[in-house]
Amino acid sequence: MAGETDTGRSRPEHAPPRAGAQAAGVPAREALEGAITAIAAAGCETPRLDAEVLLAHVLGVERARLLSDPGLAVAGPAVRAFQEAVRRRSIEREPVAYIVGRRGFRRIELAVDRRALVPRPETELLVEVGLGLAAGARVLDLGTGSGAVALALKDERPDLRVWGSDASAAALALAAENGRRLGLEVEWLRSDLLVGIEREFDAVLANLPYVAEGERRQLAPEIVRHEPPGALFAGPDGLSLLRALLAQLAERPDVRFAALEVGAGQAPPVAQMAREAGFDAVRFERDLARIQRVVIVERHR
Repeated sequence: MAGETDTGRSRPEHAPPRAGAQAAGVPAREALEGAITAIAAAGCETPRLDAEVLLAHVLGVERARLLSDPGLAVAGPAVRAFQEAVRRRSIEREPVAYIVGRRGFRRIELAVDRRALVPRPETELLVEVGLGLAAGARVLDLGTGSGAVALALKDERPDLRVWGSDASAAALALAAENGRRLGLEVEWLRSDLLVGIEREFDAVLANLPYVAEGERRQLAPEIVRHEPPGALFAGPDGLSLLRALLAQLAERPDVRFAALEVGAGQAPPVAQMAREAGFDAVRFERDLARIQRVVIVERHR
């Protein structure tokens, strides 16, 4: 989970288009520009992208059509719907993914809501690592949330046997809904880390909470106001859950491979904890920002 910082800009007072335009309609380009202004004034980092995604969602069209079709208008119920979407994004600072109810993740599209974190692009690294596992490997996606890693992995490597686990019953329900809709066979388990899970796995992929409690004020409003705190924070140093997981893996010789998503600067201490847990090979995968984002550990003895 990568955080964003608040820019501190003032909130917009109005969200376009005007309600009085409901009957006659407003050209889509005009409505779009007004929304971009409002969202930018709120301090959101990608105002044009946000406005385009919201308007395309309200109108039920592809984003490209917003600019390619000069006759496209926002009219009737769409006026109020777009006003509300812009208000939620600018005033409430609600994530766009929650407003539209979906998020693309690798080759699949996931339903998302406040039961789980919005899947991040950097978490796709866990899937990329999992793609290199041996044929038929038994894989656990620990802290599955919306099911993103488990489902994307099963989609791209149907030969793998995949499970997804989470401590949150609500998140697991969302993951199961996504699995059914996508038609992907993943088994869902409710568990606090590995406690109570008796089946054996060849590999564990984990995107656990790793934000330190003291960093709460540095996170963007999108995160602290709307995403589940239980999926974000992990003690004073952000490592409490990763520390507990590696202690459990020390007692699980069946798990010979693990890939752990971590925050900026956390890779070295997590690597050291992994060595103490009996993993003799450690390497890192960097995200697009060149942060050591995934710690990959193996044991060969």
